[in-house]
Amino acid sequence: MALTPAQNATLKAAIIADNTLNAFPNNSDGAFGIAALLNATATPDYYVWRSSVATDEIMLNGFDWTRVDNLTVGKARIWEWMTNLGRINPAQSNVRAGVIAAFPTSGDLANRNAVFGHCQRLATRAEKLFATGTGTSSTDQGVGPSVMGFEGTLSYSDVEAARNS
Repeated sequence: MALTPAQNATLKAAIIADNTLNAFPNNSDGAFGIAALLNATATPDYYVWRSSVATDEIMLNGFDWTRVDNLTVGKARIWEWMTNLGRINPAQSNVRAGVIAAFPTSGDLANRNAVFGHCQRLATRAEKLFATGTGTSSTDQGVGPSVMGFEGTLSYSDVEAARNS
């Protein structure tokens, strides 16, 4: 998917501001080199919410099933509806709020941590460039990792379009 005009402007400004990136020639070879660097994992670590997490991944790894027995009918219904389709999108704030609503007590903290622990990942430099938030890893309150404005691999044509815009 092509970058938006605003993303092109952000990418162009980032390339100009970074002496290593700006040193690449303004041709397809240079664009490949810049894209490769921007598709590497950001350092220092920068966490983002994943946009799709299989519920099996969550519930088969560190999830305490006994806590489900302690849920009220309403909270159990929230959790059931959230996981009904087999995937959740924790990049959406209402999904994170639903996890907190389903597991709100201090006794539920381990389950909330297990859920949110599976819902974040390290960003690439490109994803970090377009993300909003602090980029810190956090599990208990659903805050910390950033929300991505771009997800995936930056192509050389994305870099060429930005540099030539």
